[in-house]
Amino acid sequence: MGNMMRGVSAKNKVDTDNLDSSIKGDEDDMVVVLQDYPSPEISMPIYRMGDKLQIIAQEAYWLRVRSVQTGKENYIPNSHVAKVYHGWLFEGVERQKAEELLLLPGNRVGSFLVRESSRERGLYSLSVKHRMVKHYRIFRLDNSWYYISPRLTFQCLEDMINHYSDSADGLCCALTSPCLSGTTPPLDASPGAPPVVMRCNFDWKKVDRKQLVSSDSYSDNMVSYGVRNSIAAYMSFSGDQDSIQLRGDSRKRKSKSMYALPENDF
Repeated sequence: MGNMMRGVSAKNKVDTDNLDSSIKGDEDDMVVVLQDYPSPEISMPIYRMGDKLQIIAQEAYWLRVRSVQTGKENYIPNSHVAKVYHGWLFEGVERQKAEELLLLPGNRVGSFLVRESSRERGLYSLSVKHRMVKHYRIFRLDNSWYYISPRLTFQCLEDMINHYSDSADGLCCALTSPCLSGTTPPLDASPGAPPVVMRCNFDWKKVDRKQLVSSDSYSDNMVSYGVRNSIAAYMSFSGDQDSIQLRGDSRKRKSKSMYALPENDF
């Protein structure tokens, strides 16, 4: 296999003349917590390792942030967080910390992150969760192309991630999802949220045939109007006389039940 060059959309196109800034783009407002803050020895932590935070403002050595999970705002020292770009490029995360993040609950096999060296800008490593966390050094050619294996080079990190997401191609496994991408906000319990419907199961073998074709009040029947009508239609094909009566009665009762007011003592 030769050099890999994937088509890059105008939105994600990388300018190789200014590669580092192009990779990071304008997504410098997202960080991930590297250690609990404050320390559990001091008080109950406000933020836990692995929490994703959105930067609201930066004040000297502090960041005012908003939790992606809860939406709550607070302050955290910038030494306790790492900036994240594109969801998978972590700035200044060391090998050991990358392992701790990838081993957090919610990360599955194939979860990954690309970490930029804190010692020398432009040096990257790929960390992947498998049976254990595996690390791969990402090398950079003089022409600014990247590679893990010399037989396969990529114009940008995005192309590399895309390729190894399609196939392991020498890695321990194919890349599945960025580290901590399984962290999602809680379900919205607001009045506008769609209702949750609880269904009661029953055994069809225990259903009395008379309940399916009975013309009694629907309110006492365990089978809905739509299901009853479908059953009646099926039974009519087999020549069942009870079903013919059911369909006739159901049309009359449906027109009444659709517009009848409930009986109450107003």
